[in-house]
Amino acid sequence: MAVNTTVVAGCPAAMKATSNGVFQGDNPLDFALPLAILQICLVVILTRLLGLLLRPLRQPRVIAEIVGGILLGPSAVGRSHEFLHRVFPAKSLSVLDTLANLGLLFFLFLVGLELDPHSLRRTGKGAMSIAAAGITLPFLLGIGTSYVLRSTISKGVDGPPFLVFMGVALSITAFPVLARILAELKLLTTNVGRMAMSAAAVNDVAAWILLALAIALSGTGNSPLVALWVFLCGSGFVLLCFFTLPPVFRWISLRCADGEPVSELYICATLSTVLAAGFITDLIGIHALFGAFVVGVLVPKDGPLAGALVEKVEDLVSGLFLPLYFVSSGLKTDITTIKGAQSWGLLVLVVVTACFGKIIGTISVALLCKMPFRESLALGFLMNTKGLVELIVLNIGKDRKVLNEQTFAILVLMAIITTFITTPIVMAVYKPAKKQSKSDYTNRTIERQDTNSELRILACFHSVTNIPSILNLIEVSRGTEGKEARGRRLCVYAMHLMELTERSSAIVMVHRARKNGLPFWNKGGKSDSDQIVVAFEAFQQLSRVSIRPMTAISPFSNMHEDVCNSAERKRAAIIILPFHKHQRFDGSLETTRADFRWVNQKVLEQPPCSVGILVDRGLGGGSHICASNVSSTITVFFFGGRDDREALAYGRRMAEHPGITLNVVRFLPSSDMGVESTVVDIDQTILTEFKEKKTEDESVRYEERAVGKGSEAVEVIKEFSRCHLILVGQAPEGPVFESLHLKINAEFSELGPVGGLLTSPELSTAASVLVVQQFRGPLVPSPSTSTAMVLPEDVE
Repeated sequence: MAVNTTVVAGCPAAMKATSNGVFQGDNPLDFALPLAILQICLVVILTRLLGLLLRPLRQPRVIAEIVGGILLGPSAVGRSHEFLHRVFPAKSLSVLDTLANLGLLFFLFLVGLELDPHSLRRTGKGAMSIAAAGITLPFLLGIGTSYVLRSTISKGVDGPPFLVFMGVALSITAFPVLARILAELKLLTTNVGRMAMSAAAVNDVAAWILLALAIALSGTGNSPLVALWVFLCGSGFVLLCFFTLPPVFRWISLRCADGEPVSELYICATLSTVLAAGFITDLIGIHALFGAFVVGVLVPKDGPLAGALVEKVEDLVSGLFLPLYFVSSGLKTDITTIKGAQSWGLLVLVVVTACFGKIIGTISVALLCKMPFRESLALGFLMNTKGLVELIVLNIGKDRKVLNEQTFAILVLMAIITTFITTPIVMAVYKPAKKQSKSDYTNRTIERQDTNSELRILACFHSVTNIPSILNLIEVSRGTEGKEARGRRLCVYAMHLMELTERSSAIVMVHRARKNGLPFWNKGGKSDSDQIVVAFEAFQQLSRVSIRPMTAISPFSNMHEDVCNSAERKRAAIIILPFHKHQRFDGSLETTRADFRWVNQKVLEQPPCSVGILVDRGLGGGSHICASNVSSTITVFFFGGRDDREALAYGRRMAEHPGITLNVVRFLPSSDMGVESTVVDIDQTILTEFKEKKTEDESVRYEERAVGKGSEAVEVIKEFSRCHLILVGQAPEGPVFESLHLKINAEFSELGPVGGLLTSPELSTAASVLVVQQFRGPLVPSPSTSTAMVLPEDVE
């Protein structure tokens, strides 16, 4: 009995779940639930602050989370025993580890959920060879390094498991982290980005297989047959899931209608299956994470089920529970154990070996695949990215006594260093060249001498709700049909503007940016992106307009660079941007998202061509109108200046469409204004040519109105605002406009005075408004390199 009492006394006392409150004498930190809440809040706040500090360095969030965990551990703040005893006492670690692993389990379910196993067969030989080299050489060097560590700081560890764990630790490439780095650097659709993503996905799958082998070898059974039984049972579990789960998930998917919420029963059943699979793999002796990952891989990617699961699980898991895993890992990491020249020398050896194996192995095969040296070098550093899977491997090795504290700390630092250096080195060694020089880019405006030259439009949109108005605007921009049309006169690049957030999973980003969704992502899903592509492809088949869908994925802070660089690369004459407000059912305008206004303002500051902001009030009735059914009235208000001339030039082109009637209203000073009717020579020339052509075209009406004050101009605008679309200049010029003293509405400053007036609630109109700013030049070179992602083909 004495022995039993001693053992019990040496164990931490069990914690009750909730306290009775401080007023009844309880300390909340002595109870599991309030302590867990404090730990979660502390972890989330610290990792978010570190993420903000590292953002200027363009580091992925995983770096902030790993460093945050280490700072809370015995390496930094945790050196204070008082802090460690109060906030992370030993008796709370079981609760902390349970929450962390539960969050990790569901996170890996999400990773598997977005991976398409069938597409592995479509991987190119080059990517497969690079992946094989990027795994084999580091794995072999890891085995060699393990002998050095076993003879120095890791004496007495079990040999075979240690060899495999070291090989896996050095050969892993963090696929999600790599995707985010490529997206941040705008390299996803470059040759380097495509090759890196393909090779990293193969590497990720191979790493999980090797990790399963390492876990099987690290069992504590006395018989060597135990490891064999673990591996065989694990393989049998995977085969069982492969044959039984897909039919069940397909049955569920067939009962989930598109556009309808997925039944709660199906969500709960799927998540329960994830937990059950985790229990079985843990029972086998592999790890609960494997079961969750396998279930995620087998969930069908088409239909609303997969999207609903991501939507329900991702924010809670990624935002709250997953950071706990990094703290759990940080509490095991004690950098102070790395002492003396020998330990620091071993750290340098591990880092150099990891970098050498990945970079040299990748570069060698990439050069054999005839990739340029700079691209091969950048690819080598990209493949050296570590992340969450690396941390999982190390923690499993630590828990199974394969890695001691010093070796564990060295390998964690190796993961941080190799990932930290990736972004700056890739930025330094690889800068994609632009496809054409600026001398080839001449038609930067709609107003031009050769009106028969091809018109290129970059039409941007935020969501599927913008598609009908964009298509109707493209329809009326087609111009003349029949024999008068000379070849393909209109080319439209339709760019989907999407925010790159921390919430966006790497796989979703790649799916939206990869060419045809291959080689690793299923294109069968009916997502918004698929609907958009289908809509534009259908319009292109029904018209003679060339439409090329594109996707720009970037933070709002530099989204304007993507827009401007894409317009320059595609040699667009005008950029069409949607207004940041949309119309409600009662006719008022409601803010869609204020960040889009900031993007519009930045594009207007230094655009490579003309810019138009479209205030959509249901242009064409909210659905695409066939060419034969188009019957619209368009009005241009002309005061004077280059912006008004650009709006007039666009209106003239629209008037060539057989279903368009164009009204041009020119404002002149009244006799009592005391202002001379002076007209800029170029304005007069344009108006004279327009009036001459107007006599030949009955669909064009030209009218001059004399106004003496601002209120009279407003009345004229109200009179002619009963139409479908109004075109105005962003900054009208001339003595007439200046004498009217029209004020710019601060709420709509980017629309200019007339556009702001037409958008304000004081002037009631059902017409959509296109505010045009003509290209002014000269351009200030943009520091950004690559631009947007093109689907389905990146051609000029």
